[in-house]
Amino acid sequence: MGTGGNGPQGGGAMSDAEGAELLTLEPLIDAVREGMEAVGWRLSGLQKTTSHEFDGRWEGESTRSAYLFFHDERHADDASIDVYLDETTQGLAGNLALVVDLRPLAELGAPADALGVFAALSSAFLPTKHATPLTLRLRLQDSDREATAAETEVRFKVRIPKRTIRAGAAAVQRLAASAVAGFEGILDAPELARYRAAG
Repeated sequence: MGTGGNGPQGGGAMSDAEGAELLTLEPLIDAVREGMEAVGWRLSGLQKTTSHEFDGRWEGESTRSAYLFFHDERHADDASIDVYLDETTQGLAGNLALVVDLRPLAELGAPADALGVFAALSSAFLPTKHATPLTLRLRLQDSDREATAAETEVRFKVRIPKRTIRAGAAAVQRLAASAVAGFEGILDAPELARYRAAG
């Protein structure tokens, strides 16, 4: 296993200047994209949404969100990196998630055991200075099917801290590159191989 996400700290393709705090969605999108593409992952999809109409406690709020999807040729069959970015009146936020398709539930074994393995991989490879949520998803395409036929996927996430966004585009680029290094370590780990759909 890895040693706590000591990924790249930048590279020739990324700016050395820290720059100003990122205040709107588009510069954050650009910074994440540049950081991901500098380490070999390519954008395969981008979606933006805007919401204005809220009632109750959210009345008067507005939200702009972006979803970015990245792929790498080595892992195109069963893995992607999905990025969610959010702009609200409280500022910018977001996370990067390695999404890996897994074997059907019948082949996965006990979900608790699988989740323990994935948690250990997350701790070993992802940056220890950042929040790293973990999600194991089970999905039945039809509720009449046997539960053991459920499709499964795991999401290893790295949250983008507000301090990184305040530090500017270069800091976001470095975080994206560091997260990718951790994600690639997870993808190459033998502990994950037996659970992967393409394994």
